[in-house]
Amino acid sequence: MKTDRRLWLAIAGVGLAMALWLGLTVALLWSTLRPEEKATVDAILGPRIALLGLSWVLALGGVAVGLGKLYKRYAFAPARLLEKTRVLVAATDPQQLMPAGSTEIRGLGVAINELAAQRDHLRADMAQQIEQASAHVQQEKNRLAALMAELTQSVVVCNLDGRILLYNSRARLQFKALSDAPALADGAELMGIGRSIYAVFDRKLVAHALENIHQRLARGAGSPSAQFVTTTQSGQLLRVQMAPVRASNKEGASADLSGFVLMLDNVTRNFEEGNLRDQLLHGLTERSRSSLANMQAAVDMLSLPDLEPVMRDRFLTVVRDEVGFMSKRVTDLAQQAAHGLKTRWPMEEMLGTDLLLAAQRRMELHCERTVSLDSVDASVWLRVDSFTLIQALSYLAKRLVDEFAIKFMRLRLQSVQGRAQLDLIWTGQAMSTETVMSWEMESMRFGAESTPLTVRDVVARHGGEMWFERERTRHEAFFRFLLPLADAQEQLEAAQQVRHNDSRPEFYDFDLFQVSEAGHALDDRPLSSLSYTVFDTETTGLNPSGGDEIIQIGAARIVNGKLLRRESFEQLVDPQRVIPAVTIPIHGITQEMVKGQPRIGEVLPAFHVFAHDTVLVAHNAAFDMKFLQLKEAETGLVFDHPVLDTLLLSAVVHPNQESHRLDVIAERFNITVLGRHTALGDAMVTAEVWLRLIPLLQEMGIHTMREAREAAQKTYYARLKY
Repeated sequence: MKTDRRLWLAIAGVGLAMALWLGLTVALLWSTLRPEEKATVDAILGPRIALLGLSWVLALGGVAVGLGKLYKRYAFAPARLLEKTRVLVAATDPQQLMPAGSTEIRGLGVAINELAAQRDHLRADMAQQIEQASAHVQQEKNRLAALMAELTQSVVVCNLDGRILLYNSRARLQFKALSDAPALADGAELMGIGRSIYAVFDRKLVAHALENIHQRLARGAGSPSAQFVTTTQSGQLLRVQMAPVRASNKEGASADLSGFVLMLDNVTRNFEEGNLRDQLLHGLTERSRSSLANMQAAVDMLSLPDLEPVMRDRFLTVVRDEVGFMSKRVTDLAQQAAHGLKTRWPMEEMLGTDLLLAAQRRMELHCERTVSLDSVDASVWLRVDSFTLIQALSYLAKRLVDEFAIKFMRLRLQSVQGRAQLDLIWTGQAMSTETVMSWEMESMRFGAESTPLTVRDVVARHGGEMWFERERTRHEAFFRFLLPLADAQEQLEAAQQVRHNDSRPEFYDFDLFQVSEAGHALDDRPLSSLSYTVFDTETTGLNPSGGDEIIQIGAARIVNGKLLRRESFEQLVDPQRVIPAVTIPIHGITQEMVKGQPRIGEVLPAFHVFAHDTVLVAHNAAFDMKFLQLKEAETGLVFDHPVLDTLLLSAVVHPNQESHRLDVIAERFNITVLGRHTALGDAMVTAEVWLRLIPLLQEMGIHTMREAREAAQKTYYARLKY
């Protein structure tokens, strides 16, 4: 349109110039004529004035034809060449121009084709190199996947922010088994790409191990590693070995850490089985000793006068020798079993708080008494055999309860002069030193179970000391254990790290090595860099405030701009009310399907963990969030996550569209809809929609979550309330 207008303007300009020239010429000639000449000319030309206008029109037509040819040759041809060139630039496959026009235009087209051919040749070379490199990388990935799948050990790889970027199937099962919560949604809330490892491990514990690795790297260690033992929420013991992941660097330069590898081993069962074997052996030893005592009695019976003296002496010598040999073998066997039990566990670095929490649970379980923690130094790191030490504490607590009816006990942990003081404190009847010594020397028993280990054996295993004291002013008494601390340097690093930290399937995604959350406020972070939990609920009706309940929750996660389809959450919920028959054709969930399913009070904690540290995304989010908010008082959980609504943001991107229903938006974006009106199916579609909306929002200048929320609040649909 712009080109045609210019041509017409040019023709009009030429026509106007011709008219002006003709008019001026006639006026000039007319001014030179005498009156009688003017009359003659008027008489001759007056009737023929139309021929003069026609000649002007014909002349203008000729000029227009000429201008059109010139325009086509020198203006339109370059413009058309420009459009073809732009198509050529954007094309991914090789193309050639067919230029038309003047010699110069055709020559320019030939030059453009030559440049395009060179570009296509470079593209082909680059594509071939990328294909070769991709094949090599894919081969390495396949090998890694096969290796990870075959490993019998749980492996988790994290970046320095503690975000999980790789794990194997065994690790997922391990985390699920370590949870003390009901197994909901296949344990999906416990492990996932982009999740924080600090949801499972204490941040200070991991930081301490990382500091150890940093120090060893600084000293020139080639392959440094660190290990620690910790307790899970379910009270199990987990041995963790950490190895660094180093950033790529020039040869000879010191490598910076970009992450770390955790190899997990649940040692609880192994040591419980070992303890059981030792108990069986100990029981066998005790029974054998009883049998030997009976044999000794029989030998004594042989001394009756009925037997001949020579035979009696011979039998007595044989039996007594055999009894001695058997007694010695049994004694040696018992000593070996006790020695093996004392030396089985290696000494581990362990956060003192972890040890006391595990001891607290064990003591309360065995003694059925309240055990509290008092004056616990959170910076103390111990080097202990935590299993046997907890056994010793539980044994002493049980004796206090059984023999002195102690009702309350406390555990205290302090660092004094390079050693840890662990105190078991109680208030009640005093005991004698002889009683304490007998408790130290006797084999520890727990009801019908027993172990050949004594409290003194445990203390000796740690190279420590243990004694009994009274505090007469407070009417208290306590057992005090002196235990070894971690190395002095490690203690200093741990204390510094505590101060620093006070402030705050799709089995892999190595791009997360580049993610750093320090210094970024969530509202001001780019939409493409955030982690999302996209969720949907199916309900008994549309009135959350009127008693309708959730009957299914489904959710998917988006991390690093990728939809993790295998890391999903899907759980039916027993609503404790009748599902209206009119709603069943919509969601397909019947009363029988929800019968026996967990209630909302059990499901929401698992979903809260699944959505931890992410932005919630839903379609018509106000509806789903209302159901969650109405359960805050019942569950004690607050879903205070940032929330984005694809309904509102679709209205931002496409304000002139009549409908913003989820299926209409999916059709607009050419998204295949599977499982519509199931919670997980709708969550997956919503996630696909959200991934399409992000670049469209960015084109509108909406880059951060703050900008997206502000834009959403300006739409008409933001007025909807539930």
